[in-house]
Amino acid sequence: MNSLEGSFEGKVALITGAARGQGRAHAVAFAERGADIVICDRCENSDVVAYPLANEEDLKETVRLVEATGRRCIAVKADTADREAMDALVARAEAEFGRVDIAVANAGVSVPAPITSMTSAQWNEVISSNLTGVFNTVAAVSGGMAERGYGRIITISSMMGRSGGTQMAAYGASKWGVIGLTKSVSLELANSGVTVNAIAPGNISTPMIHNDMMYAMMRPDLESPTADDVEPVYATLHAQPVGWLDPFEITRVVLFLAADASAHMSGIVVPVDAGVAARSNA
Repeated sequence: MNSLEGSFEGKVALITGAARGQGRAHAVAFAERGADIVICDRCENSDVVAYPLANEEDLKETVRLVEATGRRCIAVKADTADREAMDALVARAEAEFGRVDIAVANAGVSVPAPITSMTSAQWNEVISSNLTGVFNTVAAVSGGMAERGYGRIITISSMMGRSGGTQMAAYGASKWGVIGLTKSVSLELANSGVTVNAIAPGNISTPMIHNDMMYAMMRPDLESPTADDVEPVYATLHAQPVGWLDPFEITRVVLFLAADASAHMSGIVVPVDAGVAARSNA
């Protein structure tokens, strides 16, 4: 274990969108380092999301992996866009585990569409999942954290939270919004012992980028493109010549920002994007 990642013995970490992908990686890593875990995922497909979302079996597998470390796990099927559901999850965590020390607002979706044909349903899905869901998560945990004088809130934006992209108006807007939300809340909670930071990932190797819809968008010249076919195209979205990053590359930064030693890091955006941040304003 890297000493910079810290120990989370006795801590309670809440992670949204944890049935698979980045969320699962974060949940298991915290558990391996001593934390009890609280997770949720909507576990349902969406009519406007063109790739399969996580299901209840995925959520059960995350629970299995967490409990295999010897830590406790609360897991519920819940949509972060539902404020009452998030309030109920935090209330349960506080009742059963005593508190929530760390919250990672990870849940999100991608719905690429040209602005000339984007529907209200597509727009609403992305904003609800990627921005309103983050707000609901942050709002649900922040009161208890501030009252206790300790907390680590980590939001997941994107490299597209600091740039634009064709067919990504909704996604870009949601991820820019996450950064504005994060910075504003960090100032509100600056006197409370609660830090609030964002991570801006590049292409991460999860089902969000590995699906037939995205492959077809990246290689419209091929009938059934494979991962090998699209990897060079994904690589052009980065500065370093790599198509995608492993989810644990994000987890390492989540662990760093959640550590006790990061008490005076708040309101920042940490890019993990294969060099794309070099193209942004200083």
